[in-house]
Amino acid sequence: MGLYKLARVDSPFDPSNRFESSYILNTYVLAGYRLLISLYCFSALIFRLAYSAKSGENAGKSFSYFTNITYWGLAFYFLFAGFHTFQYARYGQAPLQRWPKILQFLHSLYYSTIVLFPFLVTAVYWLDSRELLAPEQGFHTVYDAWSNISVHAMNSLWAVLEIFLSRVGPMPWIHIPFLILFLAGYLAVAYITKATQGFYTYDFLDPNTDGPKKVAVYVFGIAIGICILFAIIVGVHWVKLWFFERVVGIDKNQFVHGGSRKRERIPGAFESKA
Repeated sequence: MGLYKLARVDSPFDPSNRFESSYILNTYVLAGYRLLISLYCFSALIFRLAYSAKSGENAGKSFSYFTNITYWGLAFYFLFAGFHTFQYARYGQAPLQRWPKILQFLHSLYYSTIVLFPFLVTAVYWLDSRELLAPEQGFHTVYDAWSNISVHAMNSLWAVLEIFLSRVGPMPWIHIPFLILFLAGYLAVAYITKATQGFYTYDFLDPNTDGPKKVAVYVFGIAIGICILFAIIVGVHWVKLWFFERVVGIDKNQFVHGGSRKRERIPGAFESKA
């Protein structure tokens, strides 16, 4: 068996339904799992908004935080992915495969954001040596613990599970400029928030704290970090395909569908070269 290579640009979108299938789970189970995660994410977001409003805080501020924006992204992704997976399990074809190519590309790009940005959020919150965001002395209430674990730890858990439970292959490198553009767009949102509402969403964006040069270091550091993280996650996807299709021996043209292995003509985003 030869090496994998990227499929041609003019090839059909996801011809073996990698976005809607799993090496492990039945497609109905995968659909239900994705919808359940979506329900949890939406419930957490709505409860957090209600709690903030009840506490007298401006709940609208939450939409200025990258953490919350990415969590809304997770909620909607799992809702859409669950819908497409259920449709595929029920009718044998996902609506995504009939959509215009631009929407197919956007769905693929959407996948890249939800397996990438949660790790960025988690890393910045928990691993920063100066504890810029993470609480210095633990959480003060059960709500604080649940809320922060949900959006700053479980977000990455959802990303890991989506990577390994789905058959999606490595993301195309063309996604990197778009991901950088998204981050630049958020930077604009953060400073618009400061101009209109008078606060910085994250202290490390405040030039009065460490100076403009330090802010620039943080911004460019995150941009470089996202590129490195993208390469790592692409590698993880390659390892996933190698493990299931080479080590475990699952035929690359098969996946779990309706309780049995279903054969397909092409292995999706990748095809083997003799």
